[in-house]
Amino acid sequence: MKVTAEHDESGQVRPLLLTWTDGRQYVIDRVTDVRQAPSLRGDGLGMRYTVWVRGKEAYLFEDEGRWFVEE
Repeated sequence: MKVTAEHDESGQVRPLLLTWTDGRQYVIDRVTDVRQAPSLRGDGLGMRYTVWVRGKEAYLFEDEGRWFVEE
């Protein structure tokens, strides 16, 4: 999965678009929360973005430059 994100001058990151490996793209409608949090599927502690895509809430994680979605 690829994530297109916007980085501002203060270092804040805002994810904008998800692109799956098969080429399907989904616009992130809004980000409602950003915090450090452990992933339920991994051992690491990364940034968790609570995002809304096509009317559904999902958790998007970034950990050392790697992105994944936790359903």
